[in-house]
Amino acid sequence: MQHPPVRARWARRLPALWRRAWHGPAHAAPPAGPRGNPEAVVDCAVYLDGRRQPGTPHYPDAYAQARRNRRAFVWLGLHDPAPAVMAAVGRTFGLDEHHVAQALTDGHRPTLHHDGDVTLLVLRTAGYVAHDELTDTSEVIDTGDVMVFLGDRFVVTVRHGAAGALAPVRENIQRRRAVLAEGPWAVAYAVCARMVELYLEVAGHVETDLEGVEETVFARDRSADIQQIYQLKREIVEFKRAVLPLQSPLRVLLGQHSGGPPPALRRWFADVDSDLARAVDRVSGYDDLLNSVLQARLAQLAVDQNNDLRKIASWAAIAATQTAVAGLYGMNFANMPGLTWHYGYPVTLLVMAAAALVLYRLFRRSGWL
Repeated sequence: MQHPPVRARWARRLPALWRRAWHGPAHAAPPAGPRGNPEAVVDCAVYLDGRRQPGTPHYPDAYAQARRNRRAFVWLGLHDPAPAVMAAVGRTFGLDEHHVAQALTDGHRPTLHHDGDVTLLVLRTAGYVAHDELTDTSEVIDTGDVMVFLGDRFVVTVRHGAAGALAPVRENIQRRRAVLAEGPWAVAYAVCARMVELYLEVAGHVETDLEGVEETVFARDRSADIQQIYQLKREIVEFKRAVLPLQSPLRVLLGQHSGGPPPALRRWFADVDSDLARAVDRVSGYDDLLNSVLQARLAQLAVDQNNDLRKIASWAAIAATQTAVAGLYGMNFANMPGLTWHYGYPVTLLVMAAAALVLYRLFRRSGWL
């Protein structure tokens, strides 16, 4: 067989090479990091009968491997994925385009959606930000969100923000093989349990801050700044928005007879719902207590202002008596009592001082001074 000249072969290949360099391959995967995974991929693994299979395959290969065995599934973990990465993941796992677009942003409300064979569970993450003292700009609670896509052979977790890392979740659930053998819903349970555990941890730290603010407000010096209380109030409201809305999706999951978690996992989800109820009670109680502290501080400010006004009025009354006497003798009339008396001036000063002293004692006794 006779081959064409080298120059002719390269002349035919150059247009295709130029198109690939400019537009990329027709079915190119997103930019890959170590072991062929995109940089946004935190971890990717195939699980068979609750056991993690060796290696960290590229997620399309992992999904293809999981689809060949009914007892296997793939867990892909993403953190702040780029649009190209998320679009490639959506095409691989058959995710809804609208949900893929939502997965690129954070700040979503905890919710539950069913789209065919895929279920989307959205949760809010929370983390306590340590600080030496509470100021009017202190960040107390850092929040983000986790989106969990659940299919028959896969689970994809997309996390936004620094709080709520899922590496400990994966390590913990991998040690519970009997639970993990239940499939993708076992991962959903582990993520929910971890988020609620974080809620309770953050609630404990917030309680310490709240006790400090309460002690400062009711201390004798009353050094609490109203801006500090408002800042803690804003942080608790943000925390409340993360915790309270999760009740509805969990109740829906527990009430579903099909398309939800398998029966073996329902009691575990019931435990998560019970822990979430504890977190909701604590956060709601903190919000009510902080409202009471805030009202008490506002009342203290009103009382302090009233005391200041009474002190000002008392000193103004004392000064008014002196001004009245001095004003009478400053009118320069010819016939005024005491003008020709030798002791008139010192007696007048003595009367003014005595009047000031009497008024001071009266105001002091009544609590105005």
